[in-house]
Amino acid sequence: MKKILLAALGMLCLTSYAQQQCCPLEHPCFAYDATIYELNTRQLTEEGTFQAAEAVLPELREMGIDIIWIMPIQPIGELTRKGTLGSYYSIVDYCQFNPEFGTREDFEHFLAKAHELGFKVILDWVANHTAPDSEWTKNDGWHYRDSLGNLMVQYDWTDISKLNYENQDMRAAMKQAMHWWMDTIGIDGFRCDVAGEVPTDFWNDAMAELRVKHPKMFTLAEDEAKAQELTETAFDMYYGWELHHLMNSVAQGKKTVQDLWDYFAKVDRTIRPEAIRMNFTSNHDENSWNGTEFERMGDASDLFAVFTYIVPGMPMIYTGQPSGNHHRLEFFEKDLIDRVEGAPQKAMYTKLNALRENNFALWSNEIGAPMVRLEADNDKVFACVRSAVCPKSNKENTVVAIMNMSDKEQTVTVTLGEHAGKYTCVCGKTKKIKNTVKLTLQPWQHIILTK
Repeated sequence: MKKILLAALGMLCLTSYAQQQCCPLEHPCFAYDATIYELNTRQLTEEGTFQAAEAVLPELREMGIDIIWIMPIQPIGELTRKGTLGSYYSIVDYCQFNPEFGTREDFEHFLAKAHELGFKVILDWVANHTAPDSEWTKNDGWHYRDSLGNLMVQYDWTDISKLNYENQDMRAAMKQAMHWWMDTIGIDGFRCDVAGEVPTDFWNDAMAELRVKHPKMFTLAEDEAKAQELTETAFDMYYGWELHHLMNSVAQGKKTVQDLWDYFAKVDRTIRPEAIRMNFTSNHDENSWNGTEFERMGDASDLFAVFTYIVPGMPMIYTGQPSGNHHRLEFFEKDLIDRVEGAPQKAMYTKLNALRENNFALWSNEIGAPMVRLEADNDKVFACVRSAVCPKSNKENTVVAIMNMSDKEQTVTVTLGEHAGKYTCVCGKTKKIKNTVKLTLQPWQHIILTK
């Protein structure tokens, strides 16, 4: 269960803060202090089934995870299938269940257990395309076709056929399928695959209709380029793709701390302040095609995991990350994650989830605090503060992060200014910090202070 160690802030302050602030805001209350977990059913367990995944739910809840995003669970096309088992994202029937994972009853049992434990579960929704052997391909005008009448694909996605959103009957069927999952099965929202490839007006219409009956549904768009318009009404959260690539580049010495600050300044100018950014060091695409976080980030992987919790937005954990998975998971085959004996990542993520929950300055957007750059005399060091005030008790919650973003030891003097005071380190030690603090940080070392 989630940690309830609120230290000096106290449960009363945190609870009243959420209760007072959530009602008028744009997103469901549960989203503000949440961590999201991407569940790859095929690779999470040896069995690769809903039943086996259900047995892992208590462990995920003990880590402090709140939202489960489950990758597509519908039947996979056989025509032009890639690999032995095919891609989750080549769907034959939107309202059926992939027998590889189990039955409808198995999933409903998984969902009921998840809800019992306090999770919200969102389904990966593939609205841009279907499998080429989907029944929908028999409907005139529902898919794009070339001059010879052949179904059309995108990019190197040769196992899919792109849908035509100029067709109103197809749009209506897509909405109906989404309603079925919400109304009949009881999921809590959607993660929408390549959301920017689907017309925004469809998302606006579909989500508005769904929210009439399900006002607390949560939605995630796999897109950043169109984040401003997608989050205007349809989506709560968007992908922080650019930040993810920047983290990889900083870890590889190709980008700098200043590049990170330039990114945050740009986002502040170009994306709605209410839009939640999803921060991540890995996901199913990155792991399979570009490598694990250990390949891409090396010794900086833990530091950037912490970074995803410190900067504004919502952190995401991918299947296998807590167990120390060190290999690229095959996308179209069965390929069980590594479960490394004594892997430190589980404890790390558990502590980070407690840090996020227990410090409302780190919460998302309207409830959380803006991130402010602290003056530091070393350009290899990322230093920031997030500070908010509890309206019930008028107490301040402040989080300071000082991070060496290099593979060399760095000495830095950081100016806290008005944020000086008595802080607790995540290690548990308490110390009074004056206006400035001088530190020597080992390669990729970070220090997190709270008060």
